[in-house]
Amino acid sequence: MTLTRHKVMLYGKKECCLCDEAMEVLLKVAAVVSFDLEKIDISDNPELLAEFGLKIPVVFIDGVKVFKYRVNESRLLALLSAEDEESRQ
Repeated sequence: MTLTRHKVMLYGKKECCLCDEAMEVLLKVAAVVSFDLEKIDISDNPELLAEFGLKIPVVFIDGVKVFKYRVNESRLLALLSAEDEESRQ
């Protein structure tokens, strides 16, 4: 059986304290649960900047928005672990 790795995307920008905090939580959880992590700087993309503006950071798991502003470590771990268990069945 092949396990699929979940894709976690963090939308934010440079010099954003909440974005830095979100990345710290994501990296901490990545030490426990394996997933692909991509950080996207919205300031490099006018469409994303218009979409998110100051409502960052935003975190998506497999295309579904799960966090805005703050990432809850225990909830993130639960989401990724629960999805991990489902993919094993």
